[in-house]
Amino acid sequence: MLTFIGLGLYDERSITVEGQDALREADHAFAEWYTSELIGTTVDDLEAYHGIEIEVRDRPGVEQDPEDILAAAETGDVAFLTAGDTMISTTHVDLRLRAHDRGIETRVIHGVTAQTATSSLTGLQNYRFGKATTLPFPYAHGADGLPSSVTETIDANRAANLHTVVYLDIKVDRATRPGQNDEQQYDSPYMTGDVGASLLAERYPELLGVVIARAGSPDPLVEAAPLATLAEGDFGDPLHILVIPGTLHLLEADALCALAGANREDLEVV
Repeated sequence: MLTFIGLGLYDERSITVEGQDALREADHAFAEWYTSELIGTTVDDLEAYHGIEIEVRDRPGVEQDPEDILAAAETGDVAFLTAGDTMISTTHVDLRLRAHDRGIETRVIHGVTAQTATSSLTGLQNYRFGKATTLPFPYAHGADGLPSSVTETIDANRAANLHTVVYLDIKVDRATRPGQNDEQQYDSPYMTGDVGASLLAERYPELLGVVIARAGSPDPLVEAAPLATLAEGDFGDPLHILVIPGTLHLLEADALCALAGANREDLEVV
């Protein structure tokens, strides 16, 4: 059995009770943090809390060489762990299909994901979100300006009057020290809301953005303002995510003013 378990958004306690039971009953546990991670805990704390050893795999160890994961699942119960809701914004459908090809039973146990938490924290209606996009660090896509994948998604969603979730890049496998070279000019491996807003503000300075910081933690933060203003902000510890709203329903506008400190004059309301 290969069980994919979403750990939720913040720490070792963010997992569902069902996921906790499955993890503690597993014979082996593997995890990956390259798509996202739990900022409020460590692998050691996860192991101690759930009473199981966890082997963290890098991207090649999951996507290119998962043989030991599959072999273990052929003879025992294996838990495969990701932050958030497993299978959301991840590439693990391939691993699940490989298991099916070998006759291995699979199961998915869901956790809270950043996109649904974003809707909950901002008051933006979930059914009005369009396609999401990921904003990479400039050195990661090797080109000047914003990638077309980002601008085309924002523009298409706004044309359809939909909101856009902009996931912010994580490069935990890179050295990031300011002032060293082009690839090391950022002081964190986690793109922060102000960095993301500054990149988007090059094209959309007056466009409203919403920064959501530390969703799922005891101290989440939500702030709405034009992107040029958000670019000057400080939103504290990661993880951060950005939303570019479409035209707002009146209730959504009220929510952004009350919950995210938006100025009414900055909002486009139906």
